[in-house]
Amino acid sequence: MQFGIIPVNIGIESLAQMTGLAQLAEQVGMESVWTFEHVIVPIDYESKYPYNKNGKMGVSPETNLVDPLIALAAIAASTNTLRLGTGVNILSQTNPLYLAKQAASLDMLSAGRLLLGLGIGWLREEFVAMGTPFEKRGARFDDYCAAMRKVWSGEVVEHESEFLSWHGFKSFPIPRQSPLPVIIGGIKGKIHERIARHGDGWFAPTGDPKELREHLDLIKVQCDLVQRDMSEIEITCMWTGSGGEAAVKALEDCGVHRLVVPVMALGEDPVAGIKKFASDYIS
Repeated sequence: MQFGIIPVNIGIESLAQMTGLAQLAEQVGMESVWTFEHVIVPIDYESKYPYNKNGKMGVSPETNLVDPLIALAAIAASTNTLRLGTGVNILSQTNPLYLAKQAASLDMLSAGRLLLGLGIGWLREEFVAMGTPFEKRGARFDDYCAAMRKVWSGEVVEHESEFLSWHGFKSFPIPRQSPLPVIIGGIKGKIHERIARHGDGWFAPTGDPKELREHLDLIKVQCDLVQRDMSEIEITCMWTGSGGEAAVKALEDCGVHRLVVPVMALGEDPVAGIKKFASDYIS
């Protein structure tokens, strides 16, 4: 089992603080660090955050949310082996060509350490601020995933769709990894089909073994439909640390490859929390 921490880009007050946490994570044997993405936090919003019972994100509008790829570029420059994950970037509200360029650049500069987590998004107010339609965001996500793969191929890009018209260009650098791992986040809607068709991994926002098995069974059904071996899909899940070693074993038995622990679950002092976690779970 591999372990990581999330998020390393929220509530950060300095470069030294952020890179220091990442360097410590690498030092104690953690495999990865992860970011969250929101470009804005509305003062008030009607959209319901799907992973909190009260429907709210849990961060104030004044919280520092450092851009994920800028944060990971800084961490890449200050670490050597740590994988760099976005958990997740909101693909449906952004320019996919620009994101493809950023991701390829970061993967090249980090010597192939990027884990590109992507999601369709849920915050309508953020889509409005970004000037992107909230409707059809699932279809847009699927199209963007396919189009970005073409950009990363190094070949001449030809892609015509409802959302994009790309013709006759190349974009370099291409990612160091081939393929660049696309990890699709979420548990709602057509997530199982989306993972089977477009994902190299699944970022599951739950650490409950029963719930995970139910979703994994549904992913297996979709993999069979597209004649894909489900073992190709790497499973990452959020885990707060509850249940101890028995929970880790249960999740490993489910087929989970990586557990990502929220920094806030490690206590008021994240440095001490990372050290204790490593002592408890990383040999």
